[in-house]
Amino acid sequence: MRLLVVSQYFWPENFRINDLVAEFVKRGHQVTVLTGLPNYPDGKVFPEFQGNSAKFQEYEGARIVRVPMMPRGQGGLRLILNYFTFAVSASFWGLWKLRGEKFDVIFAYEPSPITVGLPAALLRAVKHAPLVFWVLDLWPETLHAIGVIRSKTALRIVGKLVAFIYKRCDLILAQSRSFMPEIYKYAGRNRCVYYFPSWAESVFDVQNAESATEVSLQSEGFTVVFAGNIGDAQDFPAILAAAEKLKPFQGIRWLIVGDGRMAEWVRNEIKQRKLQECVHMLGRFPVERMPSFFKHADALLVSLKDESVFSMTIPGKLQSYLAAGIPVIAMLNGEGADVVESSGAGVVCSAGDPDGLASAVIKLMKMTNTERATLGQNGLNVATRDFSRDVLISRLEQWLIDLSTNTKLPSVSPV
Repeated sequence: MRLLVVSQYFWPENFRINDLVAEFVKRGHQVTVLTGLPNYPDGKVFPEFQGNSAKFQEYEGARIVRVPMMPRGQGGLRLILNYFTFAVSASFWGLWKLRGEKFDVIFAYEPSPITVGLPAALLRAVKHAPLVFWVLDLWPETLHAIGVIRSKTALRIVGKLVAFIYKRCDLILAQSRSFMPEIYKYAGRNRCVYYFPSWAESVFDVQNAESATEVSLQSEGFTVVFAGNIGDAQDFPAILAAAEKLKPFQGIRWLIVGDGRMAEWVRNEIKQRKLQECVHMLGRFPVERMPSFFKHADALLVSLKDESVFSMTIPGKLQSYLAAGIPVIAMLNGEGADVVESSGAGVVCSAGDPDGLASAVIKLMKMTNTERATLGQNGLNVATRDFSRDVLISRLEQWLIDLSTNTKLPSVSPV
């Protein structure tokens, strides 16, 4: 199968699409990736890419076609220009670079922004290949939730853009079941929409990992690890408020592994609240290093703001947390919280509730090692049962093959 992947983000940026591409190549498919310049999350093009871009023209056997774009930089205007310039550049420059090439299916990866669908839809029309669109972030709902757009008129315009893209897809994949009604609202009930969640990357073998040397070992105490994007959606004001409440408890420490647009704000708040002794920002590391940091964790923290769109979301990191076999603290509402609670994989508190988060930490800390190990095993069990990497990718592979051969897809998504 000749597969074209359209993604604004790709290696050396850390996104799950990297793992998917590598696996499809491993399974014998010919994969081309249309992407931009690596600049997430710092907003600057990676120095190693600038120094030798030729090293980044191939990934695990997949060919990479890159188009120029404006880096994210800082501020809302730069972010909008980042989205816009990739969409335009991929539509025209990308189309030129791919001229004369044929593809059996096009796969668009959309963690945000939705505008990645514009070049994907254009390529679908020009290449006469079916388009599969993986929705990991709901627009325009997320834009409203994080305050990027407040104007009802602007939100309606974005809604029309979403509808335009969805209606040009042959298959839409929803990262949670709760996403599906929202997608139908813009795509129409006759559009093919399947539930397709994320999985844990195969590198999350914490059992055999060596402890990260960047973190001091402590024989006593309790360590909470947050890994991933440090953004507005993750509600760091509530996380730091909880850390402040637990400051009197000796031995509780918070490790933040990652980076993002809110990182500088978090860094300043740690100083202002005098939390340097218990909250440590370690910076960004490759996904392959995450097990070494998880090795220090007594609990893994996942959080999202108290907004209706986030209650429909299963955060991508949750599957990796579950597969790590470590208890999860979920400051979430909705479907993500249900996964943790129903599986008995950890402790749940309401989104935006620092008191509840502090209580969850204390509750886990007071458990015995055996009790915490049981929670971790429960998480591992549900990761294997519901979020198996091999099962999910095989399912997706079959859908893509069916589309490429004009085979009718099942009328109901397997779950």
